[in-house]
Amino acid sequence: MTNFSNGVHVLMIPFPASGHIFPLMDLAHQILLRGLTVTIMVTPKNLHYLNSLLSLHSSSNLQTLVLPFPSHSSIPHGVENMQDVDISFVPDFAAALSKLHDPLVNWFENHVLPPTAIVSDMLLCSWTPLLASRLGVPNVCFVVANAHAVSSWWVNDLDSMPDCYRRLHLGCIQSWGLVFNSFNEIDNQKLKLIKEELTEHDRLWAVGPLLPIKGRLSSIGEEQYQVMSWLDSCKKVGKSVVYVAFGTQITLTKQQMEAVASALEESMVSFIWVVKEPMKGLGIVDDDDRNVVPPGFEDRVAERGVVIKGWAPQLAILGHPAVGSYLTHCGWNSALEGILAGVLLLAWPMQADHFHNTALLVDELGVAVRVCEGLETVPDPSKLARTLSGSLTMNLPERIRTKKLRKTALDSIREGGSSYKALDGFVEQLSSLSVMKREE
Repeated sequence: MTNFSNGVHVLMIPFPASGHIFPLMDLAHQILLRGLTVTIMVTPKNLHYLNSLLSLHSSSNLQTLVLPFPSHSSIPHGVENMQDVDISFVPDFAAALSKLHDPLVNWFENHVLPPTAIVSDMLLCSWTPLLASRLGVPNVCFVVANAHAVSSWWVNDLDSMPDCYRRLHLGCIQSWGLVFNSFNEIDNQKLKLIKEELTEHDRLWAVGPLLPIKGRLSSIGEEQYQVMSWLDSCKKVGKSVVYVAFGTQITLTKQQMEAVASALEESMVSFIWVVKEPMKGLGIVDDDDRNVVPPGFEDRVAERGVVIKGWAPQLAILGHPAVGSYLTHCGWNSALEGILAGVLLLAWPMQADHFHNTALLVDELGVAVRVCEGLETVPDPSKLARTLSGSLTMNLPERIRTKKLRKTALDSIREGGSSYKALDGFVEQLSSLSVMKREE
């Protein structure tokens, strides 16, 4: 791996949602491995997301900048992460964090070796390019989605976008460069479309799939250890377990929970079902029945199923040889994790980029099965049960294609692969910026 260290210092500003923080940490890891210095700006309640990264790198190369979360009239006091609210709060979080503009300028102007570039999440690009311009450094827009989803929003949906998202779009386009957590082999055509939007430059890098840092949120409790032991007991049957999880943002209605429970019971498959903690006590979700497991369900399926309430070691579960398929909302991070684990994705897209991801994976690549669509849709339990049991069949065409896509994805991030070379190119460009700044 090439070392590009030239006193290059990069400030990274993540959007406060685990699906955004983790990929940016994985990018930071790759940049640090290539010899650059990184400072990551977070608010206090999000600092723990950085623990695994901080444990891997020297404090001389990796620093944190912890700033108080600014108050906002729409965000409940004490909330600093999107897992505690629904997706409608995205503009509010971006607006709240924009109040950190002046503290960031003050920090920058008093730093001995200030950053030569900012890498900010795409959802913050309504204000981070202005911050970068004020500081006289470039802003790089980090895109956690794939180019299929982004090109659909930017090319097709721009006229119907609310003003806040239109500003995000313009901020991304006006940034010095864009980095995507995707890879050319599945995204090349759409990446070219986006490049055509960048009238001022062609700086766009597809560097994914960014491999997760080992030990993410490594404090696994007793319940999680028991889950891994339970999976070990299933190994002798091969890929016999269905994993069910809908990410950190989705909560299911009572009717949806009953449908999923009924399908799991009727299917007779072995399973792990991760149920997100309901967003209670914040005055956001009125329906207290959301994400409540139906009474008696756990007792009836105790011999072949595990229900985890709250956080689960998803990467370890997906990577276990007993897991064969994954019922997912099809968020891009979850989809990539499933692909890298070689499991069959059963897609239930619900919001945001989920629909575009499903179209790419089901309709274009044929590596996933669409089982349901919509945030409030209630699937037919018997039909879902048949899909769950059938998903563990080893000779499914989608499973065979998934295996090939996994190899393609891994090849892209190996030395000499398209994403590996893109990462090197990105870091080299950042390094050249530093050299030019010193020569001024």
